[in-house]
Amino acid sequence: MSLTIAQPRTALRTAAPAPTDLGTVTPIRPRREPVTPSTTNGVPTSPVVAPQRNRALPEGTEARGFALYVGIDEAKAAAAGTTLAAVVEQLKALTAQLVPTSETYAAVAVAAEGSGGRDVDVVRLALQDRSAVAARKQAEKPEPEETGVVIDISRKRVTLDGEAAPLTYKEFELLQFLVLREGQTVDRSAIIDGLWSDGEDETPNERTIDVHVRRLRSKLGAFEEIVRTVRGVGYRFDRHADVAVRYASTPSPDLF
Repeated sequence: MSLTIAQPRTALRTAAPAPTDLGTVTPIRPRREPVTPSTTNGVPTSPVVAPQRNRALPEGTEARGFALYVGIDEAKAAAAGTTLAAVVEQLKALTAQLVPTSETYAAVAVAAEGSGGRDVDVVRLALQDRSAVAARKQAEKPEPEETGVVIDISRKRVTLDGEAAPLTYKEFELLQFLVLREGQTVDRSAIIDGLWSDGEDETPNERTIDVHVRRLRSKLGAFEEIVRTVRGVGYRFDRHADVAVRYASTPSPDLF
């Protein structure tokens, strides 16, 4: 007779997982990669954008194209490792990529060597951009012709109705001496002391001063009366409505 000993069965229990601290869990979100323009044969392309009405266009008109002024000389292109021709071809290829039915035309602006100025301004002017042409005409607009007498102290010249008066150096000094003492009657001895005190020229007498004044007045022509004779005393500068005096930027020490 055999005995069978039944072994007690032990229930196997699986340990429950430890609770998770949700405060330390970071939810996983889809990663957004930066959007970069794609390229085709080295030419960048852009996403298609819905057409919008250009508010700058007057009513009843439509845009038929555009002009892009690019200021690059050959030296700048070479410094960037390219050429103007290569830049043009790339721009034309990009336009064809964006709008396959587009038509392009490239024109190169040329200027004399060493002419200076901004490249883009040279391009705009060469291609007859309206605003650039208008700005150039305004800059080159001649100043209106001056009438009457203009006594320019700073530049030491006199113009009569826009024409330069042929005054000698001493004649201009004589006129300037009177102009700087406008409103005063200057006697002959004061003129001699003021203009011949350096001793470089022979000191004239009062009769010689009268000769200098007559020569000055003859060269002033129809405006000779601006140098007026005060009998028995001397001479005075007499300003009229058609007489303009331009002083130097720094007032003369002789100006009273």
